[in-house]
Amino acid sequence: MRSTTDTRRSTVRRGAVGLALAAALAATVTGTASADPAADPAALSAASSAATDAPAPPPYSSDFSDCPALPAGVDATLWKCEVLTATGSLTLGSRTIPELAPMTLTHAEGPLPDGADGQVWGALRSAPDRVPGGLTGIPGADRDPLLRLSLRPEYGGRSDFFSVGDRLGLFTLRFRALSPLLPHGCVIGGGDTPVELRLVRSGGSRVVSQDPPVIAFDAYGTAFTVPGATGCGPLDRLVDNRLGLPAATGNAMRLSAYYTFRTYDQLPPR
Repeated sequence: MRSTTDTRRSTVRRGAVGLALAAALAATVTGTASADPAADPAALSAASSAATDAPAPPPYSSDFSDCPALPAGVDATLWKCEVLTATGSLTLGSRTIPELAPMTLTHAEGPLPDGADGQVWGALRSAPDRVPGGLTGIPGADRDPLLRLSLRPEYGGRSDFFSVGDRLGLFTLRFRALSPLLPHGCVIGGGDTPVELRLVRSGGSRVVSQDPPVIAFDAYGTAFTVPGATGCGPLDRLVDNRLGLPAATGNAMRLSAYYTFRTYDQLPPR
């Protein structure tokens, strides 16, 4: 892969309870019922059979809807839209998320009119990842939705996917901290201090399919720093203490990835 540059209420009562709990946490830092399936063996058997017969989804994304617009004057047949899907584990400071939700990264690359290499960022899509123990770190406390804490990876604003051997360039991330007690602007690695990942491929690459082209590989990164949280209001310190931030060492990301692509002349017209 190559170098990409970013070209692109609730009632008063609940609010009062939330604020009061938020203050307490900061100070301490220094439906519809469903029938039982077992009561209906026939229904349970049918559901089990349907689950067995359903084909498993592929471990990679073939969704090219996030492919970015091309620069003016380039040859669409020479530009590729690349889609990478990855899962794995993440350690930030003192906390580990052992199973990350799938992340899908999309970008494009190809020659510019002057012959230089060009790349355009597309998108990063990922679901939030639950932090075990939630905001308090007390086992089982995160069963209370108010005390849950999740981190959602987001694009950090710059990247350089140019690969040299097994070194996969630079990719930046920020992690949005999500909880009913945290404002939307609570992030780790926001602004001019994103988390800079320089991943290294391990164990080589494997061809999964030639049509469509799909390549699998594993990658890891451990030589990156993680800043403290910002934008969390009075709970900045709580988030930092919960996650062990800022952290200059001990951080790690390990990924299993699948990569596929299409040239722009193979994509549906927009």
